[in-house]
Amino acid sequence: MSVLNGLTAALSAGVVEVVDLTTPLSGDTPILNLPQPLANTVGLSLTPVSNFDDAGPAWAWNDVTVGEHAGTHLDAPVHWITGRDGKSVDQIEPKRLVGPIVVIDKCAEAAQDPDFLLEPEHLEQWQLDHGQLPENCWVIFRTGWSARGGNSADFVNADENGPHTPGVSPAGAKWIAGNDRISGFGVETVGVDAGQAATMDPMFPVHSFLLGADKYGLTSLRNVDRLPVTGATIVVAPLPIVGGTGSPSRVFALVEGS
Repeated sequence: MSVLNGLTAALSAGVVEVVDLTTPLSGDTPILNLPQPLANTVGLSLTPVSNFDDAGPAWAWNDVTVGEHAGTHLDAPVHWITGRDGKSVDQIEPKRLVGPIVVIDKCAEAAQDPDFLLEPEHLEQWQLDHGQLPENCWVIFRTGWSARGGNSADFVNADENGPHTPGVSPAGAKWIAGNDRISGFGVETVGVDAGQAATMDPMFPVHSFLLGADKYGLTSLRNVDRLPVTGATIVVAPLPIVGGTGSPSRVFALVEGS
């Protein structure tokens, strides 16, 4: 049996499960909001073209307005000034969008401290516990934050000092960007950086270091609690928007049963 035939047989038999890591995209899906005077993207809106009516008696369809960085989405290098000469979303090689998943689980820490930051020692300890990172892997930062996804205020978790959500320190972001085995980094929060990243040096270090190093970000992931620490495979499917700085994406994990 070929490798692909074996995979499709395993999917049909339920030996391999497809886990949807995507937040459903609607007008209520939380999106990143920057403070004034900075401009903000839009979320999703649907405008009916026809709905089984005189404008289209046998069909329904909508015009879609949505920001590139709404809901579960991919950040391409050209999204950030450090990657402005890099790839737009349509130029990312498909093989970079499929690869092994590495889960860094810090749910307990994030529950205690919403401003918890992932540091190089956490990533190095993971390798001591589980072995070297696999080639072309996607590091998924599991914090349990997606459990807040049903309430926008809880999800953004902001006060007068800005949002408080877990993320990565500048040193941690530099470590990830410098590891040539990593293709991308995914989070459960609204953006790939910590809520307090505007106060860091550099500001928004995950954006700055990773996108400048031809690595990609994924945000607003769901069902991360269903992933094993190792052994799953990610499939990231952004729209190939020509010149796009990112795209809402459907993200799946292939997880082998015990």
